[in-house]
Amino acid sequence: MSKNMETISALEAQKMCQHEPSTLLIDVRSSMEFLFVGHPTGAVHIPWIDEPDWVVNTNFVTDVRKLALGGLGPGGASGEEASDDVPIVLICRSGNRSAVACKALVDAGLQNVYNIEEGFEGSLDENHHRSTVGGWRFHGLPWEQC
Repeated sequence: MSKNMETISALEAQKMCQHEPSTLLIDVRSSMEFLFVGHPTGAVHIPWIDEPDWVVNTNFVTDVRKLALGGLGPGGASGEEASDDVPIVLICRSGNRSAVACKALVDAGLQNVYNIEEGFEGSLDENHHRSTVGGWRFHGLPWEQC
């Protein structure tokens, strides 16, 4: 596993979540994107930047660390000692915000941090549409919306 941030594909992230049950899949998009555009099934929402002020979430690293050490990380639900090196996979719309959020986690000393390079919706195509050339949804991976 990585000791720093690694960039992986949506397909690799899905496989990691399936084969490594302790993996934390965290969607860093805004609340509106998470709820109404959709999100990977099983993803936990911790926004990097959110409405109404659109400023960086100053509690982001702390919130991720709590999640990794708390109930969802290895041992959290079973009562065993929790680990701070669980795989942490971040996703945003196109991989840009999640890359910046990953860097903040690595800079704070977290390990095994992964960025999904195409994000949830992928890059814009020639018609300025998303989800047509890449991303979690483009690859047909499980997702849901409210």
